[in-house]
Amino acid sequence: MTAISNPPEIKYFNRMTGEYEIEKVYGDKFIKFLYCSVAGQAIGSFLTNKYVSQAYGFLQDAPSSHKKVRPFIEQFNIPIEDYEPGTRPGVDPKDTYRTFNEFFIRKFKMGKRPFLTEAHQMPAFAEARYVGFDAVDEKRTYPVKGHYLLAKDLIGNDQVAKIFDGGPLLIARLCPVDYHRYHYPDNGTVLDHFRVPGAYDSVNPLALKYKNQIFIKNERHVSILQTENFGRLAYIEVGAICVGKIVQSHRWNEPFSRGEEKGYFLFGGSTVIVMGEKGRWKPSQDISSNTAKGIETYLHLGQEVAVRV
Repeated sequence: MTAISNPPEIKYFNRMTGEYEIEKVYGDKFIKFLYCSVAGQAIGSFLTNKYVSQAYGFLQDAPSSHKKVRPFIEQFNIPIEDYEPGTRPGVDPKDTYRTFNEFFIRKFKMGKRPFLTEAHQMPAFAEARYVGFDAVDEKRTYPVKGHYLLAKDLIGNDQVAKIFDGGPLLIARLCPVDYHRYHYPDNGTVLDHFRVPGAYDSVNPLALKYKNQIFIKNERHVSILQTENFGRLAYIEVGAICVGKIVQSHRWNEPFSRGEEKGYFLFGGSTVIVMGEKGRWKPSQDISSNTAKGIETYLHLGQEVAVRV
């Protein structure tokens, strides 16, 4: 094990501003310790197990955790006026969340994030930083050369994965500062769903550079969706360090609508991965272009994330 000195800043493209920006990382000192120091690497397997993450997540439900909310909002310039207030009495919306987790899973106010309705456009299913590939095969690597993103590894079921061999892929990384609910990108039904057990490593790009198999080693919840406009999709929620729980708020046996909430992550940054059938759709042009440069594209929920081919 070797320490990594001076880890790089995380640069991403913000579609709303049209500018490249530097990410402000919550818990950056801990991430750097865990993945860039010899000591952190030595105890990493302990800190990234499921029970440590669940225990930390439990603390975010403690009544005293509400004291963290206002400083967090102010440090990361979160536009709290865009969100529904919490259940704690207070004049200032920053003080209305009873716990940090209640703030963490806050909902947008009605109308703040409209979903595209054009059939050929796939709306963003999470408010996140995206990378995307037209086709996933052994020529495509992310985030570093030498690691393949293959359907069988991401889905964890070889038989199901055959449906998505050579198909398009989107990876949506949610930071702790982001909205942490995820949604359906189209109308449809759930064909299958299952859990793939695993670790709880960070999905921060710094962690991915050090441990490039995180997406296939972390715990995942997989749903196979039949959609009206984009064929079958593999919708994969990836657990991450300090994620106390992945909650499915939509019933598996009920049809879903475009933009309807599918579920949410309790405390911690995490990731949603969507895979498609070969030749059915492709990521939006700016996402593909930035991905080729090794840069993520930040989108608002409901904006175009892919188009039907």
